[in-house]
Amino acid sequence: MRDDYLKEANKIVPDPNILVNLVSRRVKQLKYGQKPLIETLERLDLEDIALREIIEGKISYELSE
Repeated sequence: MRDDYLKEANKIVPDPNILVNLVSRRVKQLKYGQKPLIETLERLDLEDIALREIIEGKISYELSE
């Protein structure tokens, strides 16, 4: 997992627990064949793809009460 992506995503999702859950759920979706929401020329790990999707605003979250 790239540290620079993690720092940028942490600015968008400041709670580390929510960020971990968001990334892990997205990684599961990618593992099961869902297409990435971003385009990249470099080879990225699934975790890095999920972080980039968060950074670029392709994935968001909503807290329920």
